[in-house]
Amino acid sequence: MTQDLTLSQNKEYRSWVKELKQRYLSARLKASVDANRTLLEYYWSVGRDIEDKQYANTYGSRFYETLSHDMRSEMPGEKGFSEGNIRYMYRFYKLYSQHIENLLQGVEDSNTTNLLRGVEDSNYTKHPHDAGDLLKEICSIPWFHQQRIIDKCKGDAKKALFFVRKVIENSWGRDVLLNFLGTDLYERQAKALTNFSKTLPAPQSDLAQQTTKDPYVFNFLAMTEEYNERELEDALVANVTKFLVELGTGFAYMGRQYRLQVGEKEIFIDLLFYNTRIHAYCCVELKTGSFEASHLGQLGLYVTAVNHQLKTEYDNPTIGLLICKDKDNIEAQYSLEAYNLPLGISQYELSKLIPKEIKSSLPSIEQIESTLEQLSENDEV
Repeated sequence: MTQDLTLSQNKEYRSWVKELKQRYLSARLKASVDANRTLLEYYWSVGRDIEDKQYANTYGSRFYETLSHDMRSEMPGEKGFSEGNIRYMYRFYKLYSQHIENLLQGVEDSNTTNLLRGVEDSNYTKHPHDAGDLLKEICSIPWFHQQRIIDKCKGDAKKALFFVRKVIENSWGRDVLLNFLGTDLYERQAKALTNFSKTLPAPQSDLAQQTTKDPYVFNFLAMTEEYNERELEDALVANVTKFLVELGTGFAYMGRQYRLQVGEKEIFIDLLFYNTRIHAYCCVELKTGSFEASHLGQLGLYVTAVNHQLKTEYDNPTIGLLICKDKDNIEAQYSLEAYNLPLGISQYELSKLIPKEIKSSLPSIEQIESTLEQLSENDEV
């Protein structure tokens, strides 16, 4: 017993135990990912066979019902062969197969056949267009996620691949994916009006553009009908986790009303972020009204101040993003052309507006917490 205690207190031994734990967790995660990919590759092959054999066209809609019955008879207890799930397998194959075939244009027919027959061919990753890698990527997310993407993307493979990559890139769970599928993220991504192509070098300008959206959808906020900029800022900061998700990958929150000294004056940046993908600060200015050209002058001052006072030699140039209630695109574009600083302009949307008189009658969080504490004290008595 004494020897066991001595061993448990040995630092090298404890370090090894922790290493074993991490290796086990990594192996379990890899096994789960591999199992999921293998299952989706199988579903792909079923969809491919349905397309090739044309039984649905020959025997009509009863084909799926018959196949479901026969497969469940062959494998009692297996839950993946409902009629609905088999239909999803076919839709899964149809959604992406044409996109993969387009990548393979100009390849010998035998190679094309091998790739579309399955990813088990050991040579599939050698194709210069990486169609095999693409198929593995498609099969890397959970089947539930794929089903929802299939439902929402309506045969648009590029849109579907966009969401597949977002799930992989950000480890989106079900709720986050469903939220973004419902907010037209694909249509909004990289759509802000900017002058990045003129003010940033090509690789960085493209990446910076990809970090933008237009409009930003703040559907997680419940605002009064007569809210002002401070109230909007308060609400976004109070929901900063959801706000960061909406902003996109790589944004880290640095602060609100971020104070900098410029000469004899103080300036306060509405919201300051750092983006780890573009390695640059991002100043966000919120306006609850329509875009005005003068807004860019204020934002430009913030960007310049951050470049002088916060940016280091390891950071890329700071970018500024003006998020307003609405804008005239031509006026906004003309205004951007007057600046040599990297600036962008987007709109935002709210889905919940509460009449002021109702909002004022609702209890605050502090009031709710106080009531719960009192109830808890009464229960103890």
